Amino acid sequence: MDASTALDPAVRAGEASAAAAVAAGDSGPGDVPLTDLTAAAFFDVDNTMMVGASIFHFARGLAARKFFTTSDLVGFAWQQVKFRIGGRESTYSTTTGRDTALSFVAGRGVEEITTLGEEIYDELMADRIWAGTRALAQMHLDAGQRVWLVTATPVELALIIARRLGLSGALGTVAESIDGVYTGRLVGEILHGPAKAHAVRALAATEGLDLRRCTAYSDSVNDVPMLSAVGTAVAVNPDGDLRDAARKHGWQIRDFRTGRKAARIGVPSVLGAGAVAAAAGFVVRKR
Repeated sequence: MDASTALDPAVRAGEASAAAAVAAGDSGPGDVPLTDLTAAAFFDVDNTMMVGASIFHFARGLAARKFFTTSDLVGFAWQQVKFRIGGRESTYSTTTGRDTALSFVAGRGVEEITTLGEEIYDELMADRIWAGTRALAQMHLDAGQRVWLVTATPVELALIIARRLGLSGALGTVAESIDGVYTGRLVGEILHGPAKAHAVRALAATEGLDLRRCTAYSDSVNDVPMLSAVGTAVAVNPDGDLRDAARKHGWQIRDFRTGRKAARIGVPSVLGAGAVAAAAGFVVRKR
């Protein structure tokens, strides 16, 4: 990077995420040969690969283990309500999200958080994977291509999700650590918006990918920079603005929320998150 881009938090976040993905190595299934080395697929996680926000599910698991207070969980639940009703990542405050993510791990060991992530994935995330999106990822794997997740979720958790799904790896938010302990600072910023595009480009440069032959999948208009960086863009479970953008650019649209499944998954999950917020708020008031 030159001096100007080195100071850009989004560029730093993207470069750090790509470096972490390369350092983690390929975690994909060993029985599927890589025969198409210049093409790959990139999948957003929240509402694209997984129902809801992965960081919220992680927070629920940490709350159950007494990592933070009930009032903290109220805030997470309320953010989840806004996310599910609005269907857009922009309903989150990036600054608040950054501080919250850091509060999870500051002063904790990397190994400890990774172990907890494995447990929480099994408890709260494994049954929330969209079968349709998972099938799209498998299509690329079967074609001999590599598949990475690209998410604002901490990279350690993103790598766990990728491994459990048999994907090649993950690009995620990188939290600084020294001697195996998190410092409470991020490298750059959360991997969100333009930072995702920087991460994809950095990984492509390292891995020898031809981005014109790559495909990206997302539900959010915030990921238009990433979708625009590749040759094929697919809007999955898109928010209203991304649906409009997809139609404008001629991008494919895949929606796994339609019909009865949307009624069964969408509405109850919103009501469920609201119930969590209300119940937790009641406990706080009683205290």
